[in-house]
Amino acid sequence: MTIHPVDRAALRPRVEKALAVFLADRRAHMAGIDAGLGPLADAVEAFVLGGGKRLRPAFAYWGYRGAGGEDRDDVVSALAALELVQASALMHDDLMDASDTRRGEPAVHRRFAMLHDRERWQGGAAGFGAAAAILLGDLCLVWSDEMLHASGLDPVTVARARPVFDLMRTEVMIGQYLDVLTQASADTSVERASQVARFKSAKYTVEHPLLLGAALADAPAALSEAYSAFGLPLGEAFQLRDDVLGVFGDPIATGKPAGDDLREGKRTYLIVMALAHAAPADRDTLAAALGSADLDEAGVAQLRRIITESGALARTEAYIAELTSTALAALAAAPVEPEAAEMLRELADAAVHRAA
Repeated sequence: MTIHPVDRAALRPRVEKALAVFLADRRAHMAGIDAGLGPLADAVEAFVLGGGKRLRPAFAYWGYRGAGGEDRDDVVSALAALELVQASALMHDDLMDASDTRRGEPAVHRRFAMLHDRERWQGGAAGFGAAAAILLGDLCLVWSDEMLHASGLDPVTVARARPVFDLMRTEVMIGQYLDVLTQASADTSVERASQVARFKSAKYTVEHPLLLGAALADAPAALSEAYSAFGLPLGEAFQLRDDVLGVFGDPIATGKPAGDDLREGKRTYLIVMALAHAAPADRDTLAAALGSADLDEAGVAQLRRIITESGALARTEAYIAELTSTALAALAAAPVEPEAAEMLRELADAAVHRAA
């Protein structure tokens, strides 16, 4: 049986154990403040421990090992903090996109709206859910910092990693804003679509985790530069795959309703290509339907047809392949430890050839 690259070195269970221990400690802290905080602890544990690809800690871990770092539990604990950054981004992203589900379960803002309804509390359930999702996402971002510092790594090592960790969190927030700005302004340029993909996802999915691992191993600048040359195009390819799945993915696999990106009006590379190359009548239909929250299954099917017939899906797949090839060429030329290089190649394949 083929072992998924995230499961090599028993990485997935080690990351999840570190997260479970950390969140149990935060649950105990909140329980000592007020019993009403129990639902917050329940929600974050369900969200963080209930699913996720764990790709970010895996890229960071093998980036660390590729720089000659030795396998250590405190390093794994530090890299598990990336999952809290991811949780924060997803909680806020689901709220901004008005998504109903995440990984087949109610999105955090929906979960707390349901709690409000169930308890028959005063005020609006939707507003309560939104407030809870914002605050819990903020907590996860704060906790990511705490988890890095509480990992057991010595202060000098943590200080080396801080600039990468801080820049990563800043840039993912910038990317989120660029995403909503692009939707609001209806910018359909290829340049903006690529910029959003890089800052919203590519950098904090692959490039910055690799650089974080390199920093923990005190890697030379040449290796960090090679990791960027590998990680940035691969991260963009990862996001483009996500964009394809957002339109064509199976809801059972993705855990989100089919066509959610169309209802949210995302101006992704896929959509930009469709708007640029569709027949005039089809282009008008696509432009008018983008961002329609009430888009039904028949409407989604119609837009999928337009996107496919315009050649946008084929162009996006070709660009994914081009970006991946560029990334793998950079990795092949990089001075990376052989075992880690092989794991990074496998992670690259898992990142761009996936159904969820």
